[in-house]
Amino acid sequence: MDIYLVESSGEKFHFPVNPEEITIQREKQLETLNILSLGEAELSQGEKVKTISFSSFFPVEYDASYCRYIELPRPHTAMNRLTTIMNRKQPVRLLISDTAINVLVNLSAHNTTIKGGEPGDVNYEVTFRTHRPLKVRSVSSSKNSIQRARPDSKPVPKVYQVKPGDSLWTIAKLELGDSSKWRAIYDKNKSVIGPDHNLIKPGQKMVMP
Repeated sequence: MDIYLVESSGEKFHFPVNPEEITIQREKQLETLNILSLGEAELSQGEKVKTISFSSFFPVEYDASYCRYIELPRPHTAMNRLTTIMNRKQPVRLLISDTAINVLVNLSAHNTTIKGGEPGDVNYEVTFRTHRPLKVRSVSSSKNSIQRARPDSKPVPKVYQVKPGDSLWTIAKLELGDSSKWRAIYDKNKSVIGPDHNLIKPGQKMVMP
């Protein structure tokens, strides 16, 4: 399992050490009203935005028994990257391979803990909230009524730009969570790739199936 944050620019942040567990919280949103002498009543407002949270650490040195890759970011550099993503207030894609988690989220909180006996390592906790675009309401002057703007029903295809070292196998694992789906990517982009699926080039833009 690998955990990535993919920014709108295409830049990826790969968490170096997997957490022991990932918590996904869903709950029903309730609005409490005070109805005169009848007391309080709760009205259902639909499902709240769910949160995804986990904790792990950024190691100062590589250890093959738990690190996901060799060239580790410095712990404080990694924490600064998370702070930048949180302060930017723009959604990023949270992708956890081998799971169904591949969603737009906002990094709502992250906490840092430095423990004695672990020199250089930085422990952290992160919380993500699934991103929901705001629905704009418009006022009609002719009918004096409030209407909700209809979202575009046409799905926007997801486009991936090939980077050095990529292969259809790695792209399928990263973007679709299953490396065996490389053939679907190839069939979708055969006109761009050409007859040999191994000859993809950095800079090529591929539409995800």
